Amino acid sequence: MAGRNFVRYSGSHMVGSSRRTLGIVFFTIFLDLMGFGIIIPIQPFFAETLGASPAVVTLLGASFSLMQFLFSPFWGKVSDKVGRRPVLLMSVCVTAVGYLIFGFAKSLEVLFFARMLAGLGSANIGTAQAIIADSTTPETRAKGMGLIGAAFGLGFIFGPAIGGFFGQFGLATPAFIAAGLCAVNFFSAYLYLPETHHPGDRPSETSHFALSWKAIRHAARHPNIPQLFLLYFFWTSAFSLMEQVLGMFIEVTWLRGEGRFPSAMHAREAAALTAWVLICVGVTATVVQGGLIGKLARRFGERRLLSTGTCLAGLCLFAIPFVGMLKIFALLMAVSVLLAVGTGITNPSLSSLLSQSAARNEQGTTLGIGQSLGGLGRVFGPAMAGSLFQIYHGLPFWVGAVLMFLCSAITLSIPRPRLNM
Repeated sequence: MAGRNFVRYSGSHMVGSSRRTLGIVFFTIFLDLMGFGIIIPIQPFFAETLGASPAVVTLLGASFSLMQFLFSPFWGKVSDKVGRRPVLLMSVCVTAVGYLIFGFAKSLEVLFFARMLAGLGSANIGTAQAIIADSTTPETRAKGMGLIGAAFGLGFIFGPAIGGFFGQFGLATPAFIAAGLCAVNFFSAYLYLPETHHPGDRPSETSHFALSWKAIRHAARHPNIPQLFLLYFFWTSAFSLMEQVLGMFIEVTWLRGEGRFPSAMHAREAAALTAWVLICVGVTATVVQGGLIGKLARRFGERRLLSTGTCLAGLCLFAIPFVGMLKIFALLMAVSVLLAVGTGITNPSLSSLLSQSAARNEQGTTLGIGQSLGGLGRVFGPAMAGSLFQIYHGLPFWVGAVLMFLCSAITLSIPRPRLNM
């Protein structure tokens, strides 16, 4: 059922409709993130073939994240006015056009436009969260929101694998595959996704959020929250520094030495090697977050896990340039596994601590601020990663390591949170 009827029905029909809606949202986000992951292994080398320097390559990634940050509240507000379904369908179409333009791009200006357009379309996570909020009760909402995390993890596993494989047939090929996935996404949502919110209905608290200094100050009046907000920003910036230069680091270290532009063969090989590392990270992080984090949190507590995870990630980032000096790719894979363990225990622990520290009636807003600060980190990190890479190839990893160690130090100032009422 759709609209108001969707929430009026009870019993088995309501359960069946909710499960179908959640399944479609999961499938939509999974395909969305898989399309994003497909581009990651080939984006640096595609940009380099058009004359991009490392600084410009990473600014390309920052432009995508900036559009996501700016337009997530926009899509949420529009979905309050016209409904969730048309907004989700429209955003998927915009993303598909962005991928198509990326594949046909013959200049850096067009490539930037393509990534910004795809970022605009991919800023629909807030709308997906709103659909879940519309379709669940307060008791089942956390489990429903967990579907988005699962879709992120799986999309990030399969996306780079597909991108690395099809990148061997041409660097533009993965972009067209991503556009095709958007088409599948559109038709599945068009056929099966019901409307969960009609104009005039009360907006869900997770439908949109705009970051402001006033909102940060209001949320930060509770103990621990200022430190946790800093962690969201520094943690995401550090990881983004690594993520945006990893492919270029692999290419320069293992394939082409100090030459500025790669050959087509080297670019394809570098895309494949980058995909293997990202798959390794994605699989490990998914296993940790999906099967181990609950047991670890009960035994050690989120604060200790957060400190351990950021410290472990910092050590791994610090070690990567030295692994490059040894030129042992298997050792890079091993360090990547440890890095994924660090990220796998940090992400859920950070969200859990922030939720525990927020007032009960402000959890949605407080978590939204945390996600927005993380979005700023995904802009800030890539924006400086390329320039650091041009100074020295290992510098982005060492700066990221310093930020990780800073995060670990910040966690020492966080006592065990008292649940706010």
